[in-house]
Amino acid sequence: MTTDGASRVGLTVSGRPMSTPLQDVRAVSRQLVGHFVDKVIPCRTLPGDLIAGDVTTVTRVCLELAVSMLDGGDIPEKTGKLADAAAGWAREGVPIDIVLHSIHEGFQVGLDRVVSTATVRDYDSIVDGAKLVVSMLDTISATVARAYVREHKAVVGEHHTAVHTLTSALLGGKSTSTMARECGIDIAAEYAVLALAIPQHPDERHPMLDGKVVARRKLRRVQAELATRCGESALALLSVDGGTVLVPTAVVSDERLGSLVTQLSAAAHVPVTAAAVLATPAEVPDAADRAHELLDMVQRLECVPGLYRFTDMALEYQLTRPGPGRETLGSLLEPLADHPELLETLQCHIGNNLNRQRTARLMHIHANTVDYRLKKISQLTGLDPTATMGLWQLRSALIARTFNEHKSPA
Repeated sequence: MTTDGASRVGLTVSGRPMSTPLQDVRAVSRQLVGHFVDKVIPCRTLPGDLIAGDVTTVTRVCLELAVSMLDGGDIPEKTGKLADAAAGWAREGVPIDIVLHSIHEGFQVGLDRVVSTATVRDYDSIVDGAKLVVSMLDTISATVARAYVREHKAVVGEHHTAVHTLTSALLGGKSTSTMARECGIDIAAEYAVLALAIPQHPDERHPMLDGKVVARRKLRRVQAELATRCGESALALLSVDGGTVLVPTAVVSDERLGSLVTQLSAAAHVPVTAAAVLATPAEVPDAADRAHELLDMVQRLECVPGLYRFTDMALEYQLTRPGPGRETLGSLLEPLADHPELLETLQCHIGNNLNRQRTARLMHIHANTVDYRLKKISQLTGLDPTATMGLWQLRSALIARTFNEHKSPA
């Protein structure tokens, strides 16, 4: 806002106060509202009671603000009414661009009225008046924008709370029909229940950065990508490390879940691992338990990131169930307990689909050393990793041993 002497004592045009053409606030506001309806095309789509009520009232408030500033007075406490009205428009879904466009249209019409009788001798006053117009636009536009942003945050917060409540109810096996109506969220006929593991971003461990801030930004990117791909139909309980997401299969088909996980990984800037189980709403609690069991197993076995289903890992899942079978399989590798390099070679070799060159490269050893170690494994365990039966037993033993020795995923 300008603070020179001219603005404090009021501006004049042709010997009269510059505010004169605007001082009949009620009449001018009616004319402006009529102009909005005729010339500002989006305004024609607004409900009649909104135009007759809030729009007319706020137009009058803005005119009073303009008259006060042109006359050199301080800004009156009018912005509170404007902020309240703007928040109401935001709740009713009136786009902010319509509001701001109407404000600028009103200023253009008002400025035309003010300068219509100006002469060359009024040049200095017109320049000061133009500066005041910019200041008024700044005040009014900022007030509207803040009100819209504040209301948007409130709406997002309410929706987030509703989603959290409904998701928790589904995962807890509670009745959700009434809750869904209260939240305004439809329950899908079938969900893909995704258990997600989101690893740390490298910057979370950077000594010069705030790891918590980096982690929260990672989470927000994942949530934004999920909203982009699934709209508001996906229900999620996520933290910076992962969580559970319920995706309606009508929105993202089972065949497209892999692409969704890839997109979430790209948004997170780290490779996301997911386990998926399809379920009806009533089956969601059990499906979530199975999905997280599968995810836990995938992490323990140090599988590559991506999407996993029970059909992909049924054998591994069965081998990891507690019982004498798992204990017996795990014991097959006891002869290697004092030879960690042999265990590492076996796991790496199996993980590389028996590609000895790749195993040697990853372990930084010669391919002949890989052959030697495999032969040594065969001598100690009695199981030949180069033969089909021996390989099958050794791989099963590795899976069982992973669960016998470790209580939590890697």
